[in-house]
Amino acid sequence: MQRRFFSSPRLLAAVVLALALGACDTQAPAPDEDALSKQSAALTDPCSANQSFQLGAGIYDITGPAAEVGMMGYAMVDQKTAGIHQRLRSRAFVIASPCNGKRAVFVSADLGQVFQGVRQQVVEKLRARYGTLYTDDNVLLSATHTHSGPGGHSHYALYNLTVLGYDKQGFDAIVDGIFQSIVRAHDNLAPGTIRVASGDLLDASINRSPEAYLRNPATERAQYAYDTDKRMTLLRLQGDDGREVGLINWFAVHATSMGNDNLLISGDNKGYASYLFEKLKGTSYTAQRTFVAAFAQSNEGDVTPNIYGGTNGGGANDFESTELSARKQYNLAKTLYDTASAPLTGGVDFRHAYVAMDSVQVAPTYTDGVWRTTCEAAIGDSMLAGAEDGPGYGHEGSTCESIDSVWSVFNCTVSTTPCQGEKPIVLEMGTMTPYPWTPEVLPLQVVRLGNVALVGLPFEPTTMAGRRVRQQVLAQLSSVGVNQVVIAGLSNAYAGYLSTREEYAKQDYEGASTHFGPWTLAAVQQEVDKLAVALRTGATVATGPAPRDLRNEQSTVQTGVVYDDKLLTVSFGSVVTNALASYTRGQTVSVKFWGGHPKNNLRRQGSYLQVQRKSGTSWVTVANDWDWETKYRWQRYDCAPTYGCSHVTTEWTIPADTVPGTYRIRHDGDWKSGWDGLIRAYSGTSREFTVN
Repeated sequence: MQRRFFSSPRLLAAVVLALALGACDTQAPAPDEDALSKQSAALTDPCSANQSFQLGAGIYDITGPAAEVGMMGYAMVDQKTAGIHQRLRSRAFVIASPCNGKRAVFVSADLGQVFQGVRQQVVEKLRARYGTLYTDDNVLLSATHTHSGPGGHSHYALYNLTVLGYDKQGFDAIVDGIFQSIVRAHDNLAPGTIRVASGDLLDASINRSPEAYLRNPATERAQYAYDTDKRMTLLRLQGDDGREVGLINWFAVHATSMGNDNLLISGDNKGYASYLFEKLKGTSYTAQRTFVAAFAQSNEGDVTPNIYGGTNGGGANDFESTELSARKQYNLAKTLYDTASAPLTGGVDFRHAYVAMDSVQVAPTYTDGVWRTTCEAAIGDSMLAGAEDGPGYGHEGSTCESIDSVWSVFNCTVSTTPCQGEKPIVLEMGTMTPYPWTPEVLPLQVVRLGNVALVGLPFEPTTMAGRRVRQQVLAQLSSVGVNQVVIAGLSNAYAGYLSTREEYAKQDYEGASTHFGPWTLAAVQQEVDKLAVALRTGATVATGPAPRDLRNEQSTVQTGVVYDDKLLTVSFGSVVTNALASYTRGQTVSVKFWGGHPKNNLRRQGSYLQVQRKSGTSWVTVANDWDWETKYRWQRYDCAPTYGCSHVTTEWTIPADTVPGTYRIRHDGDWKSGWDGLIRAYSGTSREFTVN
């Protein structure tokens, strides 16, 4: 079992110490006065015993272009989308407490990152519809961190670099999809209750940078049984009418079961775990109201699902490894969901602030006893080396204290600033002109849902970094009823990793990717502490500096679809390679069609393929392009002298429980005319075949 950092005496000491040292910025009350104010607040809090909420859930498609767009995550220029294995979804929850009239939104989106521009425009659309009901303060958007989705949806150059620029089509699909999921959750609000459960999942993750972890103090490490967080925390949402609304769980593990040679869009292990639970509950992905299961991300910075080392997740291929990781998360979530009995108690509240992370003056309380400062954003040599589950160039651990290459000598001599400590700087994003290549003004957020607090961080926190933030927030909020703190990583914006000072010194991938220097975590702790104190005392917090809005400063070298072509003897949707006459369960049906480019129509909330079973004279759809047993593949086809041809291959691996009968596969797509520029829909069907 994972041991808690605070026993009761330690917790009391930590609270008193944090309050006493917090006087660096504002005059703190004397400890006895503060204790009295806490007691008074508890007596007057109308939500202290509340167990009744308004609950709403919604889900919507955010799948971007399924062809010829670089994927976001591994930074591989040649890793471009070429089809779909799973569609990407935004899963939204609105939780309101009638006892104080406050509400919060939590979204878990199948994305590599929720970039700042995405959040800005989602909140903008919410404000246009709902006024001040939903704002930066109470909207928390979190990414699952799949590395198998289309990129190009950041407004900052570094994250679009390997994608070859900004992709407006994909960006708009994400913004609108997240917005629509929240609208559905809002419209579905109804009275209900929330139950909380937690448990340990021991065989689904390992620490991919164990040597860096070991640099953390031995006394601190001794407080934990493992070098990654094994705890899954789950909220079960249920209506007063007995209807099951959905679930949210947080478990820290990278969504890197699919490797950097995969070209099919996928939600990876967390997307598949959500799909499994939603399939169990009969979720309809086109329905306005349906069960929603979010397998959300936490402090996964140094945590990999490839438990056998490197890129090995235990399966014969990436699909099997993804399934293994997903089923482990699904199985524990199902147990927790089925046995959840502890009611969520309390109200909803939140605090949010923007922080100029490149210029934070960090008080001695949070550092090594002296004033420190954060730095202009930069990445180190070891960032290029990649992590174990996504290897790049060179090797990890390159520092200016142990120079091990000519490249490091150059970077440590010419590029590195004293502010960045041990880091040999390979790229200083913060000094780029006319705009920084990564965001410097970042959102920090604490959301209270009864006795559970969420900390929204725009980073990938390592295991120990997340633990330190959790302990600190718990120390501030335990006196007002909070007994669990969850890190919601990759939330609201993105600016690399968040490692501890000790891990940073090792300069493994995570330390080299901590943008703002060795005291970044200390700065985050200081600023999050302010939010937690304000949440506890009911004080307001300053909004902070406004982040940049770079929507009109984007460029790309990506090309759109000029036209689609085919041979004169065929039509779009014609079959190139047909199905066999019959199959048995477990076999794979493969049909190839003459197709159009998927950029012509993303078919969000729809499908590029349908597996259909004959029922009398009608055809009933039994699987779509988002189902695990199907794959939609797109590829260019050389039909010289023109070069606009493409083939679409649809695959269906027949499940073991498939009903015997007559089936066919249908492909729907859209083609663009080179004559008038119009886009027209087409469809094609395979021959009928039997499943025995």
